[in-house]
Amino acid sequence: MLAIRLPQSIEKRLERLAQRTGRTKTYYAREAILKHIEDLEDTYAAERVLARVRGGKEKTHTLEEVAKRLGLDD
Repeated sequence: MLAIRLPQSIEKRLERLAQRTGRTKTYYAREAILKHIEDLEDTYAAERVLARVRGGKEKTHTLEEVAKRLGLDD
């Protein structure tokens, strides 16, 4: 179970959408979360990697280095 507080303007938009379509507000809230959760997870994972790179704990490679290592530099 999840309870969230939304700004009144968003709540009204959600209510109008639900009324126009015959679906529930919960349906649209669930759809929005499902649609965007993977993007959020990817963003936070990328931020963690960036912090490791900036902290010198993870090495990066140029495209040229990767191509050469894979034998694609011909």
